[in-house]
Amino acid sequence: MVRINWTFQAKGDLKNIAEYISKDSKLYAKLQITRLKTRTRILKTQPRSGKIVPEINIDNIRELTEGSYRIIYKIVENNQIDILTIHHSARDLTRRKTE
Repeated sequence: MVRINWTFQAKGDLKNIAEYISKDSKLYAKLQITRLKTRTRILKTQPRSGKIVPEINIDNIRELTEGSYRIIYKIVENNQIDILTIHHSARDLTRRKTE
């Protein structure tokens, strides 16, 4: 089974998403974060289930979608996946600044 590692960037993204949504509803913020985390579980048994990120076009950098969010991940090894970032699909990924 594949181990899923959430990078510092991805954890920060989750925190920012939760803070933003919680301005309107703490309940929906919690539900959205749960949905995003749950969506990644498929990667434990099907690491290549996501599609290649078109802006990057590298076979081991892939994405899953959950609602309006793109969960971008990297297949590091056969037994490890790093969740790199959670990105809102309405925003241009090529203009994203990483911390």
